[in-house]
Amino acid sequence: MANTLNKLYVKTFEEYVRQLAQQTDSRFRLWCEERTETGSTRNWPRIAAQVMQQKVGTAVATPVNNSTWSNRVSVVATYHQGDTSEPEDINQLLIDPNSNIAQALGAAARRQIDDIIIAAATGNALDESGNNNAFPAGQIVGDYETEIDFSAVTAVAQLFFSHDIPPEEAKCFGVGAQQARKLLHIAQATQSFYVGQMLELVSRGFIKNWMGFDWILSNRLLSPANLQRTCLAFTRRAMGLQVAKDIWARVAEDPSISFAWRIYAALTAGAVRVEDEHIVQLQFADTCTVAG
Repeated sequence: MANTLNKLYVKTFEEYVRQLAQQTDSRFRLWCEERTETGSTRNWPRIAAQVMQQKVGTAVATPVNNSTWSNRVSVVATYHQGDTSEPEDINQLLIDPNSNIAQALGAAARRQIDDIIIAAATGNALDESGNNNAFPAGQIVGDYETEIDFSAVTAVAQLFFSHDIPPEEAKCFGVGAQQARKLLHIAQATQSFYVGQMLELVSRGFIKNWMGFDWILSNRLLSPANLQRTCLAFTRRAMGLQVAKDIWARVAEDPSISFAWRIYAALTAGAVRVEDEHIVQLQFADTCTVAG
């Protein structure tokens, strides 16, 4: 007779769901000027620099030099995603699928915010006349032929200096995984001879702060072709983020599909490049050559 004792074995289950490896936060949102306003568009007003003139004589007429005003315009769009779970599934599982689905949708929404910012940072910037302003060629470093190096980082600093951006202005530098690895092999970024105590700069295998930049690792930066990566360095004045409706979610029964649970999340937002002088685009080879 066959042994059927295995039918009495106790079956065990995980008490939580493992969310697969993914970016769960927005890496660039805190580096934008954010405005929470309703409306399909928003103007971001700008005023050009003035030039003083010498006063010659006494009782001269007050000079009038009309300031040059302009607007950059952000246009919002709505992004959403949803899922369902059957009511009988909840009764047969030890976990709550609705909660875990909602967490996954929330992570996707936060990644979408980064995608909005990156697309606006690298693409055309709309103005009040309906013109699309391309990313200025003078704010681009590299040609996708060379890897990130110390010279490229100093070239970014030079561009900021040339536009009279104060050295104390907070700046971030977004790089991909290959660039993050290469930084660990740049002597000027890791050796105490250059940067003092290395442990102050390297946290868990990643350089967090160096050369006046907060370094941000993002796998969502654009890759226009194989082995190419478009990285970004900018201040908080570079990008304007309009959030007409922040991330929101709903979990509700749907009577039209046998009262299955609907899990839904959405956001309405848009971004625009406001000050070109405050952002630099870096076109790197997406490789990491390491000396043996």
